[in-house]
Amino acid sequence: MDAIEWARAHGTAGEPELISDEPWSTVWRTGDGLWLKKPKGRWRFEVPLTVALASRWPDRVAEVVEHGDDWLSMRDAGTRIGEEDPRWPDVVRRYAELQQGEAARADEHVGTGVPDRRLATLPEWYARLADEVRDGQLRRFAPRFAELCEELASRGIPETIQHDDLHHYNVYVHDAETRILDWGDSCVSHPYFSLVATLRHVPDSGISRAFLDAWGGDEETLTLALRVGRIAHAFKHHVSGDDDWPRVVALAVAQTAE
Repeated sequence: MDAIEWARAHGTAGEPELISDEPWSTVWRTGDGLWLKKPKGRWRFEVPLTVALASRWPDRVAEVVEHGDDWLSMRDAGTRIGEEDPRWPDVVRRYAELQQGEAARADEHVGTGVPDRRLATLPEWYARLADEVRDGQLRRFAPRFAELCEELASRGIPETIQHDDLHHYNVYVHDAETRILDWGDSCVSHPYFSLVATLRHVPDSGISRAFLDAWGGDEETLTLALRVGRIAHAFKHHVSGDDDWPRVVALAVAQTAE
């Protein structure tokens, strides 16, 4: 049974309305307020990942009503928060707690298809990126990038689930409770890398401090992690015509300046 068949069989009001149809997923909304999502291709891991997170963190992610092998039915998560919403420090604190709780399940997530971008794998991902964008500066920086990964690994921070798209378009609030949606860009990697996407879109009004306090971390490690993370941010899957891709690549290349 697929998402639409499930909606019809369970008597949702009217025919589901198509909201978006993108290379990575198709989304519908039912007449009684449920959201149906069908991730596609390499993004299909979002189904088992979301189901697993919802079972353990029901107050921090979308509530899953039903699911199949490649689709999700979820309750409405409320209203999207703004770029300068004062709840951002609390959002990243709660998110960091989720990351800490999921660290022991890193191998489990990789086993269900979540991309493995742990630090030991990043030089290989870097080589693929350098081959794709054919930037000489990026190629020359490869040995130094490997050194930075080793230095960051030596700090001993456990690797875990990393959303990689944590900004105001993916955080919602309902009944004063914030929830993080759309885990399709996720990977298993260094937890601090999550702030790369956040700080690209949202002013840092206490966000970094709240995140570091939740992790018990230090500014020096965060600075190192953000440098490596801005490069690793370009390793995620993208599609032809993605308007943000040139900016992501430019941010990665900028990190090669010593």
